[in-house]
Amino acid sequence: MEHGDRAGAPVSFGESGQQAARVQDHLDRVLAAFGDGAVAQAMRYACSGGKRIRARLVLDGARLHDIPEARALWPACAIEAMHAYSLVHDDLPCMDDDDLRRGQPTVHIRWNEATAVLTGDALQALAFELATHPDGAATAQARADLALSLARAAGGQGMVLGQALDIAAETADRPLTLDEITHLQAGKTGALIEWAACAGPRMALADTAPLAAYAAALGLAFQIQDDVIDVIGDAAAAGKAVGKDAAAGKATFVSLLGLDEARARAASLVDHACDALSGYGDDAESLRALARFVISRHS
Repeated sequence: MEHGDRAGAPVSFGESGQQAARVQDHLDRVLAAFGDGAVAQAMRYACSGGKRIRARLVLDGARLHDIPEARALWPACAIEAMHAYSLVHDDLPCMDDDDLRRGQPTVHIRWNEATAVLTGDALQALAFELATHPDGAATAQARADLALSLARAAGGQGMVLGQALDIAAETADRPLTLDEITHLQAGKTGALIEWAACAGPRMALADTAPLAAYAAALGLAFQIQDDVIDVIGDAAAAGKAVGKDAAAGKATFVSLLGLDEARARAASLVDHACDALSGYGDDAESLRALARFVISRHS
C-alpha cells in the first residue's frame, strides 16, 4: 500500500466537478496519442462529458486505502473507457437504437455504424490497457486482479450478460419478474459500478467486501432512478430519449412497483449502501454523498 499522498479530510461532494475534470484531462492526454483518424476522433467524442460516477467511485475508494490519486486515475479512466464502449454499442440500431446520448448525436449517427463498432472495440481494449498500466496499481498482483475482475464484470458474467438478458426480454412471451429484473440489472449496470468501487481496495490488496456491499446497493438504486427518469424525465434534461421502456412494454422497477414504491426502494438501497461504509467512518462521506446524488439526479 502506498502512503503519503492522502488528502487527509475526505473529498467533499462539492469537489466532484474537480475530480471529473482531472479524469477528463487524463483521458485527453491518453487519447491524444491515437491521432486524428475517424476512430480516434470518435473515441474522444464518446469519452467526453458524463457525470463520471464510476471514475469517482474509483478515486474515492482509492483514497480510503491511501492510494495516491495519480495512480488511481489510471483505473478511473479505465472504467470510463469501458463504460463509453458499452454506451457506443448499446446505442447501435441492432441494440437499443438511440440517436441521442449526453445531449449529442450518438457515435453511429455522428459517423456511421462501422465506425461505432470499431470505436467500441478500441475503447474496450483501452480499458484493459489503462487498468494494467504500470503507473496505476503499484504491484503486478494488483494489476492482474484489476484486469481479471474487469473482464468478469464487463463480459458474459456481467455487463454483456445483463445486456443479453435485456434484449431477450424485449421478445419474451411474458414480462420479467422483479427478481429477474434485479438479476438483469446487477449485470447490465451493477457489475461495472461494483468494479469501480472495489478498484481502490484491489490496488491496495485489501478487503473488497465493504465497498462491494456498498456498490451492490448503489448499482440497483442507480438503475431504479434510471427507470424513474424514463417515466417522468424529459429528453433535454436527460440528454437521451425517455419513455422508451413504456413504449416497448418492458417491465421495469417502476412498472412493477409503481413510482412511489420504486423511489422508496431506491432510498432504502441508498441507506443500505451508506451503512456498508460504517467501518470507514467520516472518511467515506464523499461516497455517502455520491449515493444520495444517484437517486436525486435527472439524467
